[in-house]
Amino acid sequence: MNITVYAASSGQVPDEYVQAARELGTAIAREGHVLFNGAGRTGLMGATTDACLEAGGRAVGIIPQFMIEQGWQHDGMSELVVTQSMHERKELMASRADACIALPGGVGTMEELLEVITWKQLGLYLKPIILLNVGGYFDSLLMQMERAVAEHFMRPQHSDIWRVASCADEAIFLAETTPLWDASIRKLAAL
Repeated sequence: MNITVYAASSGQVPDEYVQAARELGTAIAREGHVLFNGAGRTGLMGATTDACLEAGGRAVGIIPQFMIEQGWQHDGMSELVVTQSMHERKELMASRADACIALPGGVGTMEELLEVITWKQLGLYLKPIILLNVGGYFDSLLMQMERAVAEHFMRPQHSDIWRVASCADEAIFLAETTPLWDASIRKLAAL
């Protein structure tokens, strides 16, 4: 499987998140999957890549040209795909994925995660989306999405768009076993 991982690029995050990122990278390699990410060299993105490569795995980074000009890329990627824009980057990361896993992150990670959730709600992306909820990081977001369902901004069926994992092994298991989304659900996108 190709597993796209959305994750923080900040190098100043608590160690528990770095450890979870390393465990995820190791698990992806151990299970014979390919890591896809944004090719950042720092933070949880870099930790996931480093662990995947150290475990003998393959890591493909997708990064826009302007980030390379800033020197933000991980130089050890198995393959580096350069895009012209952030939009192209996000589209490639999703289109090449057999599943997406979100680690904790800031607005960039949240934006990528919410965009792929939106695409799935619209039937444009049908594959598993997993939130690796390290230390309850996504609890507030999950509560907000539950409120969106409760107050009819989303249908109850839309709660099945994502799965929540508490550890790397559970995230991989969910990526491997969550059934594809039914594209016909798109008719339910409008309330």
